[in-house]
Amino acid sequence: MINLKTHVKMRTAQKLYVCEVCQKSFSKIYNLKKHHRTHTGERPYICEMCTKCFARNDTLEKHLRTHTSEKPYVCEVCERAFAQIGHLRSHLSLHTGEKSFFCEICEKSFSRIDTLKKHTRIHTAEKPFICEVCKKCFTRSSDLKSHLRIHTGEKPYACEVCEKCFAHAGNLKTHMKIHTGEKSHVCDKCSKGYAHLSRLIIHLRTHTEEKPFVCDVCKKSFSRMSGLKTHMATHTSEKPHVCEVCTKSFAHTNYLKKHLRIHTAQKPYVCELCEKDFAHCDYLKSHMLTHMEDKPYVCEVCLKGFSQTSHLKSHMRIHTGEKPFVCEVCNKGFNHISHIRTHMRIHTGEKPYVCEVCEKGFSQIAHLKSHMTIHT
Repeated sequence: MINLKTHVKMRTAQKLYVCEVCQKSFSKIYNLKKHHRTHTGERPYICEMCTKCFARNDTLEKHLRTHTSEKPYVCEVCERAFAQIGHLRSHLSLHTGEKSFFCEICEKSFSRIDTLKKHTRIHTAEKPFICEVCKKCFTRSSDLKSHLRIHTGEKPYACEVCEKCFAHAGNLKTHMKIHTGEKSHVCDKCSKGYAHLSRLIIHLRTHTEEKPFVCDVCKKSFSRMSGLKTHMATHTSEKPHVCEVCTKSFAHTNYLKKHLRIHTAQKPYVCELCEKDFAHCDYLKSHMLTHMEDKPYVCEVCLKGFSQTSHLKSHMRIHTGEKPFVCEVCNKGFNHISHIRTHMRIHTGEKPYVCEVCEKGFSQIAHLKSHMTIHT
């Protein structure tokens, strides 16, 4: 029986081939040649399918399985197949529950060494994967690959139902809920369901009244980022969205869409009770209150009831004679903002309500309706 000292001497004597760069020794010449490539960067083995190069033939063989989908290594527990033996070994730890790799900083354990390495970057803030286009850095190679699609425009994940393409698999999964009708994210306050977690988070702010998005200029807060972006235009006076009919400009595309209904007379919001239609959702919501018997806001002068406090405030101006909305051109006062908007068209000459038959324009919708009787 060979003792340990004799065994070590035999192994040492067998390593006759020494690397001139790092002095590492090998027992066989071809192992030394393979090792040399780590210093020279030589990659003589080329994939015929994608032209990717490798330093070793066995690495090329493993890579080829990504094209052939061959998975020869099968888990005996769950029969899941893998292209590489290393992946199978890592997978087996899921069944054994073994987590032998520990983080020295927070003592969190992992079943794979590569997962531990990725985890340690949380503590070190190391971001070794750099985008060559914009120089943005990432902690994981997979994050860099996903990011690169912003520059390349690549969208490899296609919906089998409508063929819409996405840059990320997660986005495709979220999109599929449109077709399946799945609403897995449910509000625990009112049981309303949402397909996207982000939509549920936004909805929850209606219950908590949380407004995390704050304007740096005036400190006004908003529940949505989109609301803050729209608001910021009031400070910059920027109005990039222009109406092609009357050239009126708007700070936000949604405002332009609403405005266009003036020209098209489109009223997509319909009351289910009386079938009256409205151009804007807010108008429909206000109208719905007229069907409700509850009118808790009562005028102290004439005892008329209102469903909203804002309506009572507007009504009170009839009794007080208050006219807070003043025309900057002629100083005429009005008790409603809608009245001053209509009045301003006298000065601007704006006629947004156009007859579809003869194309004559009018400053007020009532005038257009009266005019239409000529054609009927």
